[in-house]
Amino acid sequence: MIDLIRGQSLEEAMGILDFTPSTTAALVKKVLCSAVANAENNHAMRKEELWVRECYVDPSITMKRLRRGSMGRGSIIRKRTSHITIVLADREEE
Repeated sequence: MIDLIRGQSLEEAMGILDFTPSTTAALVKKVLCSAVANAENNHAMRKEELWVRECYVDPSITMKRLRRGSMGRGSIIRKRTSHITIVLADREEE
């Protein structure tokens, strides 16, 4: 999902995420909407001129849980999480 929207304008990125049938597309769109709101409110950028300059996913913490096994043993379940980062820029900064 991240590779599809990298380098696209905001309108194209939203369109790609809207019409991609994937559960990760909804999560990435949520992060993109948050980045747009931050750019408008905190940095006084115009929504029409924004484009996705950088986006990447980094691994985060791994929660370790135990699962009961046979004969009194236990096996480890690793619940992995990640950080999604999206950087927006104006077309003027290019």
